[in-house]
Amino acid sequence: MKFAVVLSGCGVYDGAEIHEAMMTLLAIKRHGAACQMFAPDVMQHHVVNHLTGEIMNESRNVLTESARIARGKIKPLKEYRAENFDGIIFPGGFGVAKNLCSYAFDGPEMKIDKVVEKAIRETHEADKPIGALCIAPVLVTRILGSVEVTVGSEGDTAADIRTMGGTHKKTGNGEIVIDRKNKIVTTPCYMLDAEITDIEEGVSEAVKAIISLCK
Repeated sequence: MKFAVVLSGCGVYDGAEIHEAMMTLLAIKRHGAACQMFAPDVMQHHVVNHLTGEIMNESRNVLTESARIARGKIKPLKEYRAENFDGIIFPGGFGVAKNLCSYAFDGPEMKIDKVVEKAIRETHEADKPIGALCIAPVLVTRILGSVEVTVGSEGDTAADIRTMGGTHKKTGNGEIVIDRKNKIVTTPCYMLDAEITDIEEGVSEAVKAIISLCK
């Protein structure tokens, strides 16, 4: 099996959450599958100094920054074709909410990058599983509507999921939600107060469930 992993930059505050991305790659490999990393070839919304939390006066490209995590082995998301993969997985991080869509600024009325939307719709229409970690379930819900997902605890994000037509299920660290009808697997990761061991457990369970949906 081979999965696409979509990154949104490099670093939790303005890109992909690195722990979640790494655990995703590790889980895919440990479960006997392969992966290809992708990222949209667009500019980041902004750049955040991860030491101070301050916005920096510079600009960076999402694909170029994601290549840091991928060790250069990454492709523009516009090259993704669902027919070539068994499923697609989106690690979290603020890059999902800032670069792949505008949820961080517009909430449920967010706009979505057209290439990202195409990849998700194409995968769903091909009846192949979609994994969404951390904040990424809002992206999937905005596009597909009536889906069952989790971002962990109840709160504003869970309410926004309901506003967009989705169903939110409360979960704890390391737990997953499987929407078998739509073949969507979600886990809260750092949406909760989690340790890296919780991230590994949740992501591993999510990848295992995604593989089971392929079978």
